[in-house]
Amino acid sequence: MLRCFAFLRILLLATPVLLLPAVSFAQLVPGSGTLVNQDKMEDPKFIYTPNLPKSSKEEDEQVRYPLGGSNNGMWFESPKRGSPDSVKWVEAPVGALPGSTGCLYLRTRDSGVPGHPGYNFRKEGVHQAQDDFIMKARPLSVSSSPSTVVRVYLPAWENWEQRNGVSFGLRAGMQGPMEKEKETIGRKLFGRGRMTKVTEMEPYYPGFFIQFIPGNDPNNKTGQPYAMILLRSDELGHEMQGPVIREPGWWTLGMSVTPDSRVHYYASPGVDDLTQADYIRSSIPYGIRGTTFNTIFFNVCSADNGQSWSTPWIIDDPSVYAGTGNYAPTQQAQIPAAPQQQQQ
Repeated sequence: MLRCFAFLRILLLATPVLLLPAVSFAQLVPGSGTLVNQDKMEDPKFIYTPNLPKSSKEEDEQVRYPLGGSNNGMWFESPKRGSPDSVKWVEAPVGALPGSTGCLYLRTRDSGVPGHPGYNFRKEGVHQAQDDFIMKARPLSVSSSPSTVVRVYLPAWENWEQRNGVSFGLRAGMQGPMEKEKETIGRKLFGRGRMTKVTEMEPYYPGFFIQFIPGNDPNNKTGQPYAMILLRSDELGHEMQGPVIREPGWWTLGMSVTPDSRVHYYASPGVDDLTQADYIRSSIPYGIRGTTFNTIFFNVCSADNGQSWSTPWIIDDPSVYAGTGNYAPTQQAQIPAAPQQQQQ
C-alpha cells in the first residue's frame, strides 16, 4: 500500500498541470486597419474661431459658450480647459511627410483662467496650465482595436519656452466602467450618509507628454537642452518614462488599444510609418477597462504668467484608425451642448 501511495505521489508531481491563460491580445502597431478620422491640414484657408473668453472649467468651473471651432468642422475648443491662443495653418517644415504642404500650428500664453494669470499657482502651487485642442471624431469601440498616429515637429531648442516642465501632449479621450464609493441619499448617522459601491462610466485620457529640460536647469547634469517623452499612464495613474530626445525635428507618435483595454505606446524620430521596432511599452491606464475610444486631442502648456508664450507646436496628419470592422461603441460621449437660454 505504501509503495502504491509513493508511486501515485511521483505520478502527480511528474504530470504537467495545464493552466488556462487570461485573455490577452498581441500589441497592435498604430496605423493598422482602416482610416476612420483624419485631417491632412492641406487647406491654407483653414481658420479657427476662438470665441473668447475661453473655457476654464477645470480651474473655476466656468464653461463659456459658444465653444470655439474650425471652419472645416474638424476641431473644437475644450470646455474643460479652453483652446490655445494661436491656432492656424502653416507651411510644412522641412522633412515633413512626402507631399505634405500644410500643418496645424498651436501655441498659447494665457493657458489658465482668462484674465487671471497664475491662477493655478495661487490655488495649488502649480507653475503651469494647459489648453486643449480636440478633434471632432467618430467614437470607436475598443473591440475594434483603435489607434492613432500623429507627426509632431519639435523646434530648435532655443525656440522652446525656457522652463523645465511639460510643454505638449497627445491624448486619447476614452471611457470605461469604474467602481466607486458614493454616499447614498437618505437618513444620515452622525452626519454621514451610508457609503455604497457603484459602477459608473469614467472618462480617462491616456497618451504622451513631451517635457523640456533646459540646458541651464540645475538638475540637468549634461548642460545641454533635451526633451523627454512621458507616457500616461500605468495602472495607478503614474507617468512612465519614455525615450529621451537629444535632437529636435520631426517625431512620429502613436498608440493603439487592443480589446483587452491595454494601451500600447510607440514613438520614432522622423515621419516614417511606425513599426514594431518603435514599441515602447504597454499598460492599462488607471486600471480602467476601457470600452470606448472617443477621439484624440492635443495639450499645449505654458507657464501661465501672462508674459511667457509656450513652445510653438506643429502637427501633421493627425489620424485615427480601426483595426477591425466592429466600429460602433455601445455608449458614446457627447460634445457638450450650449445650455438653452431661459425665456424672458
